[in-house]
Amino acid sequence: MAAITKVFGHISPDTDTTCCAIIWAWYLNNHTTTKAAPFVLGELNKETSFVLNRWNVEQPALLELAAEDDVVIVDTNNPQELPENINDANILTIIDHHKLTGGLTSKVPPTVTMRPLACTATLLYDLMGEVGESLPEDIAGLTLSCILSDTLQFRSPTTTPHDKDVAEKIAKKLGINISEYAAEMFAAKSDVSDYTDAGLIHLDSKKSSVGDKNIRISVVETTTPASILARKSGLIAAIQKIVAEESDVDDVLFFIVDILKEEATVLTYNELTSKIIAVSFGITVSGDTVVLPGIVSRKKQILPALKI
Repeated sequence: MAAITKVFGHISPDTDTTCCAIIWAWYLNNHTTTKAAPFVLGELNKETSFVLNRWNVEQPALLELAAEDDVVIVDTNNPQELPENINDANILTIIDHHKLTGGLTSKVPPTVTMRPLACTATLLYDLMGEVGESLPEDIAGLTLSCILSDTLQFRSPTTTPHDKDVAEKIAKKLGINISEYAAEMFAAKSDVSDYTDAGLIHLDSKKSSVGDKNIRISVVETTTPASILARKSGLIAAIQKIVAEESDVDDVLFFIVDILKEEATVLTYNELTSKIIAVSFGITVSGDTVVLPGIVSRKKQILPALKI
């Protein structure tokens, strides 16, 4: 029996990374000789669960990675976002839309495809060629969902004309009203009432070097930012506990992205976070929150700007 290739993305799995693992495993199984299965590296968020339920797709299993496993990595190339033993695995393919991070090593030359698109699913659609023109309803629905999620329904500055074209083409074939469907997705995303404060911080979080500091950059995208800001004191306490417990994290920047107003509120609860935000965005910081108009994308607007 042939070994199963494990397809997965980053920790704190979002809609794009989860669904892309499913989409690419489907493609490998149905249009190549490779046998594959999708996996996730953590609990799914509410939007992703909604999407899988909407298209009647089973949730991938939690990844257990062993040395020598054949793997395909989607939606990241950052070893900080992958299992600690990722370099012991046999990395066959990397498909991503983020900047090159460095740190991954492979036993054989992998196939690497990275393009400046808003969404990994758009890239997968391109790689599938003619197959993309006749996707089954569930795979097409997942692809559309990824693009709407990562582009915030085309509001994000990461959105390219090609992302939008692919989404509109798929939506037309499926008979989906993009605005109505995106509203349902974002409503699901905004329901964070049953997350703990620490859970909210880890919900969509990536580590990044800022100067000589290693900062956890956490983002919550919502249509109801007031409900999250109401938890500010608990969130700050949770951040302080995370920093004390995580030896490789110097601090946490927590951004609340208002999808509808297209702005972010960031917690500036201490000297370091206040300094980073002031220097990075050229503003004066006073108090424990700052509103950043027009800032909605961690990848294109937040991470490239951060400095001390």
